[in-house]
Amino acid sequence: MQATRDVAIVGVGATEYYRRGQSWPRTITELAGSAILAACEDAGLSAKDIDGFAYYSGAGAGYGQSMDTADFMETLGIPEVTFTAALTSGGGGAAGSIGLARAAIVAGDANVVVTVMALQQARQRLGSVFAAVPATPMNSFIQPSGLSGPGHLMSVLTRRHMHDYGTRREAFAEIALSQRENAANRPKALKKEPLTLEDYFAARMIAEPLCLYDFCLETDGAVAVITTSAERAKDLKQKPVPVVAAAHGGSREWGRAFGWMGMPGENFASSGHAPVAKHLFERAGVGPADIDVALLYDHFSPMVLMQLEDYGFCAKGEGGAFVESGAIRYKGGSIPVNTHGGQLSEAYIIGMTHIKEGVEQMRGTAINQVPDAELALVSGGPAALPVSGLILGRDS
Repeated sequence: MQATRDVAIVGVGATEYYRRGQSWPRTITELAGSAILAACEDAGLSAKDIDGFAYYSGAGAGYGQSMDTADFMETLGIPEVTFTAALTSGGGGAAGSIGLARAAIVAGDANVVVTVMALQQARQRLGSVFAAVPATPMNSFIQPSGLSGPGHLMSVLTRRHMHDYGTRREAFAEIALSQRENAANRPKALKKEPLTLEDYFAARMIAEPLCLYDFCLETDGAVAVITTSAERAKDLKQKPVPVVAAAHGGSREWGRAFGWMGMPGENFASSGHAPVAKHLFERAGVGPADIDVALLYDHFSPMVLMQLEDYGFCAKGEGGAFVESGAIRYKGGSIPVNTHGGQLSEAYIIGMTHIKEGVEQMRGTAINQVPDAELALVSGGPAALPVSGLILGRDS
């Protein structure tokens, strides 16, 4: 069992968040570097203390861009690194990247490890990313079918969930509305104005049954997180946030979701997180009832609902009724979800804002603080396989 709390997150930092394309002329390296320096300041460390990088999404940034450790070393004055590696998949690796940092620290390969994501959509926007790539045998199904972006793929999974379980669009609306309410008092949030049920149902369709408010924001910006050993964390500036457990992976059947749509029925209308949830809870020695706040990857609102099922907060097929009951509300809900407004209303930095919020909840400094919260669940993806999960704890 992994629940040893042998490493902790000690620093988080972020740039301002921008609407798609508006961060220019700042570069990916500048955005990421600024977030790293902010995380160092938060932790009370110098950039020269960094000796490891744990990326995800293949160290991709923006769309069609990348981040490079050598650039950061030169730009930030880091004299030497002893570990640098990246997880596969897109946002599915967000939470898992902290597990990668932990692995490096526990193995003795590094002492202070940074995870960073920078996003800049000047060259290519998320919403049409599949339409912009050359035809291959792998995407020969999705392109002729008009599935030009991730939202189109998720709309197919969503429609299946509605067909199988009677899920209503009112449930997706509740996710969008509750997260917009959580973003209202967030200084950096891009969407703070009130959102009503009438607004939701009046919005234009993008990929039926997903309308404008079911889609995450298209954002520029960067977020960085610093992880170190539990022992070293005791002497730093901030209250440490122990990493209780991390998991990264998934089943082959759900892996067919992106591009093939050939998974069995029991996997089709799901987020693909069920196997990860099993490993995560076993490693942490806890269950869904022990989680106080959930930061669930919300690139599309129905994926929040399906993750609630896959992580066991409600039974399979009952996500719609569970959400419509008000269970995910910050005020009055049984499991507050995305207390920062998530990617639907605060900003979309491919999962990193969720980790930042999880850290602040466990420090007790979050803007929408869940009273007496002891455990936070953070998910990565589904963007593609693998997906990931992370449980953060309050320092004892």
